[in-house]
Amino acid sequence: MIDFIIGHYSYWFIAALLLIGLYGMVIKKNLVKKVIGMSIFQVSIILFFVASASKWNATVPILEKGSHSVDIASYINPLPHTLMLTAIVVGVATSGVAFALIIRIFRSYRTLEETTLMKNLNDDAE
Repeated sequence: MIDFIIGHYSYWFIAALLLIGLYGMVIKKNLVKKVIGMSIFQVSIILFFVASASKWNATVPILEKGSHSVDIASYINPLPHTLMLTAIVVGVATSGVAFALIIRIFRSYRTLEETTLMKNLNDDAE
């Protein structure tokens, strides 16, 4: 059991990051803290995919000229890594839009606290 825990330390770290990000998104009431929690959550998922796709003693899938036998198990699958590059770009864009909206909300309502903001929105609706 101890060998399993020590052997998968990266996954325990990723799970801790995932829980920290989820905590920030659900429990915190400040909008900036919620976006930071969302970013931590996104990073933990990206790390999970990259850690899952890595292999020890593997190489890039480039065949050399003149090699006839191919051992598929000795190559890395580049697809998860390229998809995670796309996820990084989407995460940065999402965070940028979220922070732009937060700036607009602060300029309009002079608060970033969710409870105060919801109270102000309900007062404006009435």
